[in-house]
Amino acid sequence: MLNGAVLAHVALVVRDYDEAIAWYCERLGFTLVADDHQPEQGKRWVLVAPPGGGGTSLLLARAATQEQEALVGRQAGGRVFLFLHTDDFRRDFETLKARGVRFVRPPAEQPYGIVAVFEDLYGNLWDLVEPSLPPR
Repeated sequence: MLNGAVLAHVALVVRDYDEAIAWYCERLGFTLVADDHQPEQGKRWVLVAPPGGGGTSLLLARAATQEQEALVGRQAGGRVFLFLHTDDFRRDFETLKARGVRFVRPPAEQPYGIVAVFEDLYGNLWDLVEPSLPPR
């Protein structure tokens, strides 16, 4: 067992670093945490995170092969892949809509909270959730 371990990053395969950075930072309001060129590997170390996200971030990983390119936007096989918690669903839902984020399922009351599903620039599905109970 890994005592004290924390989930630090989740890798998300993207088509292009700059378009992904722009979308996550401008549309979702994420912060660019790191953008370090790694010329010896022909890639960049790009991290974005929601403000106040508690340290977990997305590692934007540019597709380097045709196989990876085919998975852009389909990493979870069409299922909701990522979950963004909010302390004010209505505020953030309206803000994201105004920024052009496309919601594919409208807000719904569920036993665990209020939720709506949106897609990112590649079609990955996300839940925007205001939990009814504090996170564990």
